[in-house]
Amino acid sequence: MIGIVDYGMGNLFSVSKALERLEAPYFISENKEELRNADALLVPGVGSFRDAMELLNSSGLTEMIREFAQTGKPVLGICLGMQLLFEESMENGVTKGLGLLEGRVERFPGVTESGESYKVPHMGWNKLRFINPSPLTEDVDEGHVYFVHSYYVKSNDRDVLIAVSEYDVEVPAVVGKGNVLGMQFHPEKSSTPGIQLLSNFTKLAGAGRSF
Repeated sequence: MIGIVDYGMGNLFSVSKALERLEAPYFISENKEELRNADALLVPGVGSFRDAMELLNSSGLTEMIREFAQTGKPVLGICLGMQLLFEESMENGVTKGLGLLEGRVERFPGVTESGESYKVPHMGWNKLRFINPSPLTEDVDEGHVYFVHSYYVKSNDRDVLIAVSEYDVEVPAVVGKGNVLGMQFHPEKSSTPGIQLLSNFTKLAGAGRSF
């Protein structure tokens, strides 16, 4: 059973519908005790990093997620939820994250090295390029996936990068170390590659069917 963490800033409808399509049992909850008993956690997110961490901290969900990750059971962050897995963000000032992965979230510069401006937020389809092997990307093609974000992760730990994309800078698209995993894009809106990634996560969680 996959527990979707409801802290007030998640794309709960689209994610839950994708899990239903995969016939993966799930529940949505803000209750720490219920979530602790899940086989895997999914942390969605849309909006501001600072607002999200304030909500997680005030509800006690921050420590619950950290403790859950230490059990070895899978944790998946999607979009803002992926960024929250890292140490800190520069959005609206420095804000500490969950600290489960090494790295910092920064804003796209909006200007290339040659001085040309480009659009921020990054919104649209970009191609994945695989960096490190992971059970999450098994049988997944390097297809195009759908991004909507103004901030991206910078990490000195190359081992945390499973797949990247390009938007002037290298964008970590799929990340992970051990049981802690994340996707910067919206897999539920990303056609076959996205659904296959979610399917692989449900298999890691011991739930659902193959896509």
